[in-house]
Amino acid sequence: MMITAENILLIGSILIFISILISKTGYKFGIPTLLLFLLVGMLFGSDGLGIQFNSAKDAQFVGMIALSIILFTGGMDTRFREIKPILPQGILLSTAGVLVTTLLTGLFIYFLSDHTKADIQLTLLASLLLAATMSSTDSASVFNLLRSQRMNLKENLRPMLELESGSNDPMAYMLTIVLIQVIGSGTDLHAGIIARDLLVQFFFGGIIGYAAGKFAVWLINKIELPNTSLYPILLLSIVFITFTTTDLVHGNGYLAVYIAGVIVGNAKLASRKETQTFMDGLTWLFQIIMFLALGLLVNPHEMIGIAGIGLLIGAFMIVVARPVSVFLCLLPFRNISLRARLFVSWVGLRGAVPIIFATYPVIAEIPGSNQLFNIVFFITLLSLVIQGMSISQMARWLKLDMPQAKEGNAFGVELPDEIDTRLDDLTLTAEMLEEGNRLADMNLPQGTLVMLVKRGNEFIIPNGQIELHEGDKLLLISENKQKKRQNL
Repeated sequence: MMITAENILLIGSILIFISILISKTGYKFGIPTLLLFLLVGMLFGSDGLGIQFNSAKDAQFVGMIALSIILFTGGMDTRFREIKPILPQGILLSTAGVLVTTLLTGLFIYFLSDHTKADIQLTLLASLLLAATMSSTDSASVFNLLRSQRMNLKENLRPMLELESGSNDPMAYMLTIVLIQVIGSGTDLHAGIIARDLLVQFFFGGIIGYAAGKFAVWLINKIELPNTSLYPILLLSIVFITFTTTDLVHGNGYLAVYIAGVIVGNAKLASRKETQTFMDGLTWLFQIIMFLALGLLVNPHEMIGIAGIGLLIGAFMIVVARPVSVFLCLLPFRNISLRARLFVSWVGLRGAVPIIFATYPVIAEIPGSNQLFNIVFFITLLSLVIQGMSISQMARWLKLDMPQAKEGNAFGVELPDEIDTRLDDLTLTAEMLEEGNRLADMNLPQGTLVMLVKRGNEFIIPNGQIELHEGDKLLLISENKQKKRQNL
């Protein structure tokens, strides 16, 4: 069955529906949900139930939109106070780490091609191109796994991994594009050209991303739209404008939208709750669409012939290339423990980004590009299965896991950022009621008030004489500590 304008809505809806149902089952067994979306696409594709989708350009376009949204939302969820202490580590991993991974993996692929009987014949430049497409960790996979599994990590590792995965795509993208241009033109590879292009990419990506983030915050806080539902749509338009404008001036759009997201996420923002809910839902939708499209694009029977070489390259990346690059990049930081370095080495997840980058050689008609695409796809599956399914276990084995900090409150109530207060909930115990069971008897800190009492499914607006019961939940509103100190 071919996907047409007439049936795309029906087919797409069915695929999304099935993917979400299957993801619920997979979550119970620790299977990454994004892997399941990819497998659903393969199941319904040309070698499965027969849906024909063979446009690398369309898949690349879907990936571009999806990654813009994923990276922006990931940036919004990144707290600057958390990434500030690990900024140097994250930047080194996302730049030098990608370069080292590309060089080591590329040389290994060339060795297999030139000195063994492996079923792969690639030049040195083609070997480096294959390595470059796979050199960055995938932001969608890392964000999704760390957050869906409610995983918190010691030594500030979670923000480090999220910063790396959110900011290392530009380096991999640049290396991929430069190598495609060199192979296509037949010219020599010059380190000076690569360095210049990288500086342009990072300069314009950083400047435009920062400016777009500041502009978005100013506009949303000043415009006073009549309907709050329009705020996230306005923000989404700014995201796409940021990406395309940066791309037009040869900057890196992925870096720009990530930086813009960090700026927006760390500022006071009107209608933040509506905006965050909208962006989270949109992120999930496009993650599903992107992985389904990539699953439909591949022909699984073609991967049988490259399974052996794919296993060798994938194992080398997991066991050698990633650990070496991580240990080299983190060498100057003596405060990072060996356990933390080992864990960061293990979380070298590949996902949609390498597959999308692998479509660029196909579209550019680089010789052997279809084989490159299949190898990248196979290694992505390998990474999601081996690394994705074992991250939680690895964190426990290395004793780096810790309970996730509680977010929000049991009442589901949120306050605008403009109000300099915080909300907490408190569950009453018998010990708390020993000195009296009335609200007036509660020894609450100064500046703290009880807004609501939840008793079972009943909500009670309190007064000083209300009788409290064991198990009641209190919604507390308190002044922030900084404001308290100013008032003293």
